[in-house]
Amino acid sequence: MQNGKLLIIDDNQSVLKALNIFLQYEFEMVRCISNPNQISYEFQKTGFDVVLLDMNFTAGINTGNEGFYWLNEIKKISHKAEVVMFTAYGDVEQAVRAVKEGAADFVLKPWDNEKMTVTLKAALRLSEAKKELTDLKNKQIGLKQQLNRRKEMIVGTSAAMHKIMELVNKIAETDVNVLITGENGTGKEIIATEIHSLSNRKDELMVTVDMGSIPETLFESELFGHKKGAFTDAIEDRTGKFELANNGSLFLDEIGNLSFNMQSKLLVALQNRQITPVGSTKIIPIDIRLISATNCQIDDLVASGNFREDLLYRINTIHIEIPPLRDRLEDIDTLAEFFLKKYAQRYKREKLTLNLSIINKLKEYHWPGNIRELEHSIEKAVILSDGIKIKPDDILFKPARKISKQLPQTIEEMEKQMILNALDKQDGNYSAAAEQLGITRQTLYNKTKRYGI
Repeated sequence: MQNGKLLIIDDNQSVLKALNIFLQYEFEMVRCISNPNQISYEFQKTGFDVVLLDMNFTAGINTGNEGFYWLNEIKKISHKAEVVMFTAYGDVEQAVRAVKEGAADFVLKPWDNEKMTVTLKAALRLSEAKKELTDLKNKQIGLKQQLNRRKEMIVGTSAAMHKIMELVNKIAETDVNVLITGENGTGKEIIATEIHSLSNRKDELMVTVDMGSIPETLFESELFGHKKGAFTDAIEDRTGKFELANNGSLFLDEIGNLSFNMQSKLLVALQNRQITPVGSTKIIPIDIRLISATNCQIDDLVASGNFREDLLYRINTIHIEIPPLRDRLEDIDTLAEFFLKKYAQRYKREKLTLNLSIINKLKEYHWPGNIRELEHSIEKAVILSDGIKIKPDDILFKPARKISKQLPQTIEEMEKQMILNALDKQDGNYSAAAEQLGITRQTLYNKTKRYGI
């Protein structure tokens, strides 16, 4: 099968004619020229894959300098085209030098047709491989840009949030580790994404890991990777999150849920800046920007001995505390309008508006679920509204938790009720509720997810 476009440059017309006769059956296209000054023009017309280039063009001059010059010119014109030098026996040393300077290979005169074909076809395969690699890199860049595409970014216009965004802009271009704290739904991941998007690592991945959902037995596999056969369910090699985030950012969400043992393993990886996949002896160096987040009072966890103080120092070079929505009610106007526009477009309700009475109602609510709950409330209002204005009755708030007085019928119902009771008694403090129940904070976190609490 003929493929590839070949450009032959030689000042001997007999040589050009002979090469064209047999090579036209080997390539999709063969173009022969005797004047190297035409190279640029020929490349403008055709994107050649391979160039067969003579080393000398001026009668009586055999230095090969002309070949070196035109080799460099071709490389400037096209980084994808592969150049094969064409030279006499006496110029072999020059041809070897040309290969060192970027030529794919060289062919000696007089040539053997079979060897000539093999050499040019090898150069063609090299050119095609380079194109595939370039395409792959471009796709990889596009994928990273798509994955790192900045989420619809709005956190509010209050003085508190303005101060936070000033800090974000100040630290983003550094590689300093950042700890983001705040209640569930306050926008910790949005802040983490913004830090990455403004950093020097923005063209690389930001890999997010929910630390609260990782079982302790799979912690090392999830973060450091594993080799096939390392344990019963390791049916193939797996790349860990640290390696995936190499040269980019690693966002460890709910880091306060880690057990003491998991904290130790994480600390070692961060200190040594290297990991070893489970079942492997290969040490992999890592270069990441660490961003962590938690909704718990991490200083209290340190004080109670449930979180390593040295790990805390490692992750919170810069600490960003995001206040709950109830403490920055002036942001509700901006956030509500943003979510209205977002969901009005999604559900084809572009004419919908919010009036002052709606805003006042929103500001009177205490928002235990913070921005996430506000977003869900606006989305439901967009769906339920009938006219072009959202009415107060269209805004449905999350009902306060009620302690059931009915006797639970199953063990699961009993467990769920006990968790609800503990969370209510401890005002939503997961660490205190877990201590009351006699379980770890991670276990409590997993159970609340299971029961939809």
